[in-house]
Parts: sequence; structure tokens; C-alpha cells
Amino acid sequence: MLLDPDRCYRAMQTHDARFDGRFFVGVVSTRIYCRPVCSAKPPKRENCTFHPSAAAAECAGFRPCLRCRPELAPGWAIVDASARVARHAANLIEDGLADGRSLEALATRLGVTDRHLRRVFQAAYGVAPVAYAQTHRLLLAKRLLTDTQMPVTEVALASGFGSVRRFNALFRERYRWSPTDLRRTVSAQGADSDRIADRFVFDLAYRPPLDWDGLLAFLAFRRVEGVEAVADGVYRRTLRMTVDGRTVAGWVEARHVEEKRTVRIAVAASFARAIPAVLALVKRAFDLGCDPDDVVAGLGPWTEARRGLRLPSTFDPFELTVRAVLGQQVTVRAATTLTRRFAEAFGEPVETPFPGLERLFPTPQRIATCTQDDIGRLGIIGARARTILALAGGLADGTLVLEPGADVEPAVAALKALPGIGDWTAQYIAMRALAWPDAFPHTDYGVMKAMGEQNPKKVLAAAEAWRPWRAYAVMHLWRSLEATVP
Repeated sequence: MLLDPDRCYRAMQTHDARFDGRFFVGVVSTRIYCRPVCSAKPPKRENCTFHPSAAAAECAGFRPCLRCRPELAPGWAIVDASARVARHAANLIEDGLADGRSLEALATRLGVTDRHLRRVFQAAYGVAPVAYAQTHRLLLAKRLLTDTQMPVTEVALASGFGSVRRFNALFRERYRWSPTDLRRTVSAQGADSDRIADRFVFDLAYRPPLDWDGLLAFLAFRRVEGVEAVADGVYRRTLRMTVDGRTVAGWVEARHVEEKRTVRIAVAASFARAIPAVLALVKRAFDLGCDPDDVVAGLGPWTEARRGLRLPSTFDPFELTVRAVLGQQVTVRAATTLTRRFAEAFGEPVETPFPGLERLFPTPQRIATCTQDDIGRLGIIGARARTILALAGGLADGTLVLEPGADVEPAVAALKALPGIGDWTAQYIAMRALAWPDAFPHTDYGVMKAMGEQNPKKVLAAAEAWRPWRAYAVMHLWRSLEATVP
């Protein structure tokens, strides 16, 4: 990534939020690096260096600012092919999915050579993937030390460090504090005052605008009662995750803090060892890494009025696939009723502090043990029951992989090879389970109606101009109709 120092300095002087997360400022006189929106007095131009990532700033010998906290900077989207590879690699690192993997294994997962990955990653972020991963783990640890009361040993393990000794040594080497020194400093500043014992609370930044009300309306209309709840501008749901081979369950809550340009996340204390994965999941589910400017520029002026619209992903790919199958050729309300019955019949109970939020959605492993009759008793027709069983079997045995970062074309092909899944269902799953921004269910009734076209082939041809943001175009088209869509 090439940075124009003069432009960067002007952005820093004006605290321009559009550049937050796009570069970081190293201050030579203090050896500290900041976000361009830092509220501290801007340093002199000759004392500034500019870096494309926090990792690049740290590798240059700078430590993070305690005021603007670089670990809170929002992510940013890139469009060209090489940069997309780098961004996908960065996402896997940030989501903790690359921990313990070699560079070669990471490159294989992305379908490129390790040499190509190293080259494009260095171009995008100014450092090698290994250095980026190290900085990510350190900044996550810094966040946990600042925002939670987790013991230092737990912080080290939750941040992806296999050795507490290595964590302590690297933290002191890089930041010139020990972990306990940092915690003592932030405690003295009153950072502990609003902590609650049964939860961890974090703020996730985003690039404004964010249509939070529209996002919640979309989710509320499709919520699975007992598993999800939306009320008073707050989204809550139950959640199950596997950490180090052990399954943990709990809940997560999200609310908008508009004045801070963040979404405040509360996470059950049971997820202490899974904090990185939970935060990554929330970030994807609410599409907080989206850059609205890139999307509007790609789609055109017709989307300007709804610039803050996002592409909601899912917390549970299997839940989303079941919901999509049950939504075939029925109303949203009917599909929601069937999904609720499905969760009540096969899901496990879980304790939460929220009335009505009491059940985990069933796992594919659980459903794979069911029969067609078991599912049919809920009022689900045989064809859809067979499809759900096929999905559960594929996800349970690993032959079907549905997660952001998965190779989209093979995943879509694998879905369409299952009984009862056509192009519409596969593309809808790609939109929301794979978080693929270019998914496009061109046979969707709402899409065709909004485009004023009845021929699916013509719809597909017209949408070529919207690549690689066609899934966002779908969300805009649905919203333009205020359509009740699956």
C-alpha cells in the first residue's frame, strides 16, 4: 500500500474518520503510534511517519497509544484481486483461524502459493503475515488487559499464545510495559468502574454511516424465538462455540453507540477462552468491516440514499441453511414459525439473564442422527426434511464447508449437488453464510420486481455492472420495495 505522507498528515490534523484504520501514525519523538483520529495534539510533521497497518508500525519500533487505542480501529475493504487475497488472509488471522497454521497451509486454504501470499500481503500491509499475526495477538491481549478482569494467564491463552512466558517477554519487548504494568496503569485511570462480573464488554468500530435500525429490522423479522431476540434497539442471541476441542455455550448482546461510531458487544463470561472468535463472528454478522464508500462507488448513485445499509451474515451457518430451506416458496412468517418449531424440538436449553432467550439452535451433528419422520412431525414436508438431513450430514462430516473465507465456487457447487437446493437457495446461503459480497440470487421475486424485469437471464446480465458488490445490490433492491424477503 502506497501512502502519500502529505495527505496522511492532513487527514490526521483534521481527525478525518474516513481514514481511521487505513493508516497509522508513528510519532518519532515519543515512539508511539496512533490512529489518525487520535484526540491528542497533532505532532509536528517532521516527527511523523505513516504506516499501512498496526503491524507495520510496531515492526518499525512504535508502541500503541493508550488514548486512541489502535486495536479499536475499524477494518477496511479492498476490491482488487491481489488485495482481496491479502484481506482474506488478514481476516483469517484476525478471526483466529490461522493460529498454529504455517504460511504454506494458510496459502493453500486461500488457493494461492505461499510466495504469492507473502508478496501481496507485504504490499497491502507493509509486513509479512507472521508479523501481522503477532501484532494482532498482542493488540488483542492489550484489549483484554484493558477491558476485562481476566487473569494474565487467561489473557495469554485467549490471545493465541501457547506460552505465558513467551507472551510476557514479547509484550515487554514490543510495548516496553509488562502486562501487569499496563493493567495497573489503566486501573489507576478508572477503567474497571463499569465492568460486570458475568460478562465481557467491548466496542467494535465501524465506518459510518451504519443503518442500525434497518439491520435490526431485517434480523427481527427473521428471528428464531428462543434463540434470538430484538427489542429497544438491542440484538441478543444464544451461541455455542468449540474452543480447544471443548464446547462452550452462552449469549451475546449488541447495541449501537452512534456517538462513538461503535457497536457495543456484551459477551457471556463463559466465552472467556473464545473472545477472539466471538468478536470476529459479531463483526461479520453485522458487516462492521464494510466500507460504505466502496460499495456505493461500485453500485452507483441509486444506492446513495441508503449508504449505511449492510449485508448481515449469520452467527450459525447451519441455522441459516435450515432457515433458507424452510423459506423456499413460503412466506417469511411461515418459514420463521417452522424454524422456531425446529429449534424447540431439537435444540438444547441454555441459561441466560434474558427472559425468552433460552435455547441453542441444534447442531448438524444432532440433526444428522434424526430421521425424515422426526423432522416431518413438525409440519415440514418430506422434500425439505431430506434437504435438511443432507445439509446436516455434509456439515457434520466436513464434506460441506460453509464459513466466510471458504472457497465460494466449490461451496456453491456442493450445495447445488444436494437434493432440494437450487440456484436461489445456494446464492442466498452464499450471501449470508459465506458473507460473499458478490452473491446474486437472480431468480428472486423481489429482485426481479425491483428491477422491473421478469426474465432471470436479463436480470443476471444487467447485474454484471454491479460486480463485485451484487449481494449489496440485492439488499438495496429489497429495501427499495420494503419487501418481505427470505
